[in-house]
Amino acid sequence: MFGICNLAIIPLRFEPSDRSEIVSQVLFGEHFRILEKNKQWSKIQLHYDDYEGWVDEKQFQAISESDYNLLCNDAIILNADLIEYVNSPNNLLMPIPLGASLSFLSNAGINKGNLDFEGMKISGIKPKNNLINTAFMYLNAPYLWGGKTPFGIDCSGLTQMVYKLNGYKLMRDASQQATQGEALSFIEESEPGDLAFFDNEEGKIIHVGIIMDDNYIIHASGKVRIDRLDHLGIYNAETNRHTHKLRVIKKII
Repeated sequence: MFGICNLAIIPLRFEPSDRSEIVSQVLFGEHFRILEKNKQWSKIQLHYDDYEGWVDEKQFQAISESDYNLLCNDAIILNADLIEYVNSPNNLLMPIPLGASLSFLSNAGINKGNLDFEGMKISGIKPKNNLINTAFMYLNAPYLWGGKTPFGIDCSGLTQMVYKLNGYKLMRDASQQATQGEALSFIEESEPGDLAFFDNEEGKIIHVGIIMDDNYIIHASGKVRIDRLDHLGIYNAETNRHTHKLRVIKKII
């Protein structure tokens, strides 16, 4: 069993309940495998990053295995603007967020509503120096646990989406992303676009941000913001203290 998100954004929950924690979001056009069904809920595994969770069955469209496999092999085409619209033949508009997937629109078997998109698209691999410009599109987005959009995003959602929009794949959680790439010994070895990871007192990776020029970092903490980065961690000039303890810097690309 397989499905695709045909709404702007749907919550991916830890358990099959509207009261359950949102662990991530499924954006328009993202496709997935259905692992289990429980009354009106389905446990899914997203194709892009293998992330699992529960979604309401009223919030997605079932697709065939052959269509799922076609989407898995199609080039990734994404909405490149903060918010855009898909429209139907009766001129009804539906907003979709930055990073929504548009690949399925050319597949008549999946695009049963004949939805059309006329906005800016992005696909393929972009230069590494484009990562920071993409990150700026999320600046001041409010922090939202499990969020993946400019209207609410968490730290690893920010890094994953920024990399995805530039053609590079990251896993979903900060602790997972920390297993990717090559570790650097010093901040001075890093380049804009590299990732910095931060841990808690137990040594668990709990935060990630994108390194910028001149020892700055863009990350999601309260909102997507820019702070100083040094060998101790993230320094917030507004509160005059370090807020996150640096664990490792990784070069992903």
